[in-house]
Amino acid sequence: MSGTLHPNAARVADTLIARGHHGLITTQPESVHTAEQAAAALGVDVGAIVKSLVFLLDDEPVLLLVSGAHRVNPERTGKRLGGALVAAPPDVVTEVTGQPVGGVAPLGHPTNLTTYVDTALAAFPQLWASGGHPRTLFRTTFRELMRITAAVDVDVD
Repeated sequence: MSGTLHPNAARVADTLIARGHHGLITTQPESVHTAEQAAAALGVDVGAIVKSLVFLLDDEPVLLLVSGAHRVNPERTGKRLGGALVAAPPDVVTEVTGQPVGGVAPLGHPTNLTTYVDTALAAFPQLWASGGHPRTLFRTTFRELMRITAAVDVDVD
């Protein structure tokens, strides 16, 4: 099944399957590296798109899975997480995820990143997240996303 996928997407599919997800990743004809592009391509609310953002929490990389309708407030979110939160530079994102900025999936990384999920994503019955490449996506739910990423939920605004 994953033979025609980009190698990053194939790794994400394999990780999804290993964690009990169906592992189906769709490849879009155009780039869906922004939440707005993904929402338009799928015909869904931008809030149902999961942005995978790497931040540094007290200099340690963490992954925030954020609704496409939200922007992370680093000061308030950092306080909720008990430290100083700043966006990770692009080279750190690529290093810790093995995936390009604009195509970072919630999982399938070479390192185990502590992961937090935006509570606002719970409002949507279906969510769509990147499959590890700027043209790939997979469908999930809030509950499943929490499970497959072993995440903690957090209010990010």
